Amino acid sequence: MQKILLIALSLIAISAQAKVLDKAANGFTIEISVETEASAEQAYQQFLNVGDWWNSDHTWFGDAKKMYIEPNVNGCFCEIDGAKQAIHMTVSYIVPNKEVRMIGGLGPLQMMGIHGGMLWKFEPQENGKLKITHRYQVTGYSKDGIDKLAEIVNQVQTIQVKGLQKALSK
Repeated sequence: MQKILLIALSLIAISAQAKVLDKAANGFTIEISVETEASAEQAYQQFLNVGDWWNSDHTWFGDAKKMYIEPNVNGCFCEIDGAKQAIHMTVSYIVPNKEVRMIGGLGPLQMMGIHGGMLWKFEPQENGKLKITHRYQVTGYSKDGIDKLAEIVNQVQTIQVKGLQKALSK
C-alpha cells in the first residue's frame, strides 16, 4: 500500500502547500492549502460532489462515485455500494460557501480508535483567487504511537485536495 501511495504521489504535480503542523505519540495535525480560479460557491458545490474528485483508491469499496456528503449538521460523509455501507465522517459545522467541519476517523483510523476534527475552508484572496484550506487534527491511542501516521495521512489527504483542485480547473 505504501509503495503504491509513493508511486501515485510521484505522478502528481503538487502545487499544494501540505505540511504536518505537529505530531506526538497521541496525535498530529496536518494542513493542506491550494488556490483555484473558482469562486467560493463553485468550490463549495464541487466539494459537496465528493464522488467527482475523491481518489477511488482511498475508498472502502473502490469507487468514489459511491460517496456523498450531506451538507447539514449530523450529515453523513458516507459511501454506499448496495448493501455495503461505510460512514467516513459526520458533518459537525457548516457555513455554506465558507466552511465545513467534520468529525471522525478516516479509513483504517476508525478501527484503531483514532478520531479527528477536519476543516475545509473556502477563502477569497486579494489576488482574485480562492484559497482552499484542509486541516485534519487527529488524536487517540495506539501502543506504537500515532505520530508515525502523520506523514502518510498528510500524503493521502494531499491527493484528495489536489483532486478537488483538479476538478475545479475543468
